[in-house]
Amino acid sequence: MGRRTRQLLSTDEAARLLRRPVTTLRWWRHVGQGPESFRLGRRVVYDRDTLLEWVERERERTTSGDVA
Repeated sequence: MGRRTRQLLSTDEAARLLRRPVTTLRWWRHVGQGPESFRLGRRVVYDRDTLLEWVERERERTTSGDVA
């Protein structure tokens, strides 16, 4: 069957999705933290699915124990 096209997000788009300032994403990239990104030519891009998977891992990692 056909290949699924990946949705690549710019830093601005990724920041909007995460509701974080662009500077936060740039800092995370600088210090090697945060969601995975890569260069496509001169642009830094984020794969939308990978970004959402990172959000889920962060949710699981930071969720407190049982909630009654």
